[in-house]
Amino acid sequence: MSEAMSIFISAGEASGDLHGAGLARALTRQAPEVRITCLGGRYLQQAGTTLLVNNQDIAVVGVAEVARHLKSIHHAWRTLSDHFTKDRPTLAIFIDFPDFNLLLARKARSLGCKIFYYISPQLWAWRRGRVRTLRRLVDRMAVILPFETDFYATHGMKVHYVGHPLLDVIEDAPARGEAGQRYRPQAGSVLLGLLPGSRSSEIRMLLPILLRAAEIIQRAVPEVSFILPVASTLSEVSLEQRIGASTSVPVQIVAGDTWGVISACDLILTASGTVTLEAALLGTPMVVFYRVSKLSEPIGRLLIKARFIGLPNLIAGRAIVPELIQNDVHPQRLADTALSLLREPQRLQEQCRELAAVRTQLGQPGVADRVARLALELVTS
Repeated sequence: MSEAMSIFISAGEASGDLHGAGLARALTRQAPEVRITCLGGRYLQQAGTTLLVNNQDIAVVGVAEVARHLKSIHHAWRTLSDHFTKDRPTLAIFIDFPDFNLLLARKARSLGCKIFYYISPQLWAWRRGRVRTLRRLVDRMAVILPFETDFYATHGMKVHYVGHPLLDVIEDAPARGEAGQRYRPQAGSVLLGLLPGSRSSEIRMLLPILLRAAEIIQRAVPEVSFILPVASTLSEVSLEQRIGASTSVPVQIVAGDTWGVISACDLILTASGTVTLEAALLGTPMVVFYRVSKLSEPIGRLLIKARFIGLPNLIAGRAIVPELIQNDVHPQRLADTALSLLREPQRLQEQCRELAAVRTQLGQPGVADRVARLALELVTS
């Protein structure tokens, strides 16, 4: 392999940053001479890559949210477009985040760059027409959910199922007992996690609802304590200020230990996303919710095709965890759903059993190494 070989990794969100870091380390192990640049965050930086754009600048969702961040998105686009034009990476690896990544992949492809997509956009849930774009742009794709191979096969696209990358890293999470000692205020108390998402737009939309739900829950269960893990794409100081200005309910804020926090909790209230699968693998019961702005809602309803928003439910093929969407996401409904679970421990235990079954469907560890081999084959064979 040429010493000049370079790889670009694009990870626009916190989960992509984590899995991109695992892949970057695997690429370096298998091809020590490779140079890696990225759109990412602290995990990819810690993995030894050169950060060109911080994903905190563009991690938004929804039409209205994107409009508010057009300047930073445009700056990111110009920076990365110039990078492809001047440096001509040999291989570009795109991780989920399709709105931005597919535009960037088109640019990279026009310059002769090989395109590898890792962690499929959730086209089985929304905007299925994008399969045609992927088929045209992508040289190879690795998927991480077991039902995705059949989905792409029905659309004439061969993909590689590699298993879920969380299996490579989730074993590093502290055990439930250890995590409980770390974060539970006292024995016998109830610890409830609040997870409003990893994007600044999600914090604006969902955190106030979660905090009002917490107030209702605390009135009903005075011994409950609340904890909020900070995603790597967010500012801990900003979150503390928002929470302090919004509620008198004490909320413990923890940065850098999301899995430990989830492990310690009796129940979490979480926005949909990869974190729902993290909770499933850690065996923590959950209520899943999601809401976008009124401007984005009509478009979303037209485009979304999936039966569920939570990955555990999608993998199980049935509702094993409660889900609340759009107008159902309000403080009283969230609080009532959480309280119904907390008051019936057998329902929490049953959910734990169902989540354990989901884990068995997600493949075996060694995912990052398998993906690195598939990616490097594109430029070495």
